[in-house]
Amino acid sequence: MNLRPNRRPPVEVNLTPLIDVVFLLLIFFMVSTTFEKEAQIKVQLPEAAVPAAAEEPEVLDITVDAQGRFFVNQREVVNRDVETLKRAIRKAAGGKRELPVVITGDANASWQAIMRAMDAASQLGFTNMTFPATMPAQKR
Repeated sequence: MNLRPNRRPPVEVNLTPLIDVVFLLLIFFMVSTTFEKEAQIKVQLPEAAVPAAAEEPEVLDITVDAQGRFFVNQREVVNRDVETLKRAIRKAAGGKRELPVVITGDANASWQAIMRAMDAASQLGFTNMTFPATMPAQKR
């Protein structure tokens, strides 16, 4: 009769690597799949009586052409005087000083005319100004 207790270590299964693999697969499938809105409520919308006008963001556009003429929102300013330009900008802005100002200068326009437009907008309290440009063509 054997009275000695059986001293075998308990058998354990290490689940940590399995959990790691499952989480990696879960993350992979979450990142690689596209989600569709299948649970949306389906409703039939009524037709509009008037077509909806697409609203464009408001921008104050000042253009200086090659001859030094000013255009505010595609309307030519009467003369090249700074005060006249300021009146045209004030009228086009309608009191909205937070509008972004886009000053577009022709490649052949004088820098003085472009600086005059920037100065006029700055004196009226406009601070958000941008100057668009084109990328140079790459030589092959």
